[in-house]
Amino acid sequence: MTQLRSALSVAAAFGALALLAACAKPAPKPVADGDMDLGNPNAKVTIVEYASVTCPHCAEFNKDVMPQLMAKYITPGKVHYVYREFLTPPNDVSAAGILLARCAGKANYFKVIDDIWAAQGQMFADGTGANAQPVLRQIGAKYGIEGKAFDQCVTDPKGLARIQDNIDKYMKQDGVNSTPTFIVNGKRLDRHSGGISDFDDVLQPLLQGK
Repeated sequence: MTQLRSALSVAAAFGALALLAACAKPAPKPVADGDMDLGNPNAKVTIVEYASVTCPHCAEFNKDVMPQLMAKYITPGKVHYVYREFLTPPNDVSAAGILLARCAGKANYFKVIDDIWAAQGQMFADGTGANAQPVLRQIGAKYGIEGKAFDQCVTDPKGLARIQDNIDKYMKQDGVNSTPTFIVNGKRLDRHSGGISDFDDVLQPLLQGK
């Protein structure tokens, strides 16, 4: 009986240690299936950006602020960055851009997104989206997506349904109704300056454990 009690005590102790270890694990990161991300997935801080390839403010952020965010926080492994796709007018062009980036594969995904943002002026130069598809075709060709493959890619019904389902979910989950919208460790980031200081003010205390 004494040996049984000892064995049970040892088992209970191991159980308590396991419970403590489970409690000590970091909270799950807000990454859903299909999310595209950059940086260290185990970082203390996660930034979720909701953005659209036809959003001019998103393109401006990507050109002016994202390089600083990458250099200071994402590349050094301090911050995990998660990109979530949203639609803005013209929605058909926005959706086609998303699908094109997906078809290019994960290794090229952000390169395609960057290319589309950089080409917004060319795509909408005449005030319409008439030049959007020719520009997207040029970008697609750069990554080997041409002709019939391009047509099938940007009209994929399953891909279009996935985009819309995700947007419906994001609108309920994070109240997203405009782009770009940033969520830092589960809380919406309010931008004031429009520059990197908006992120510094929020990220520095979090990284210091405050």
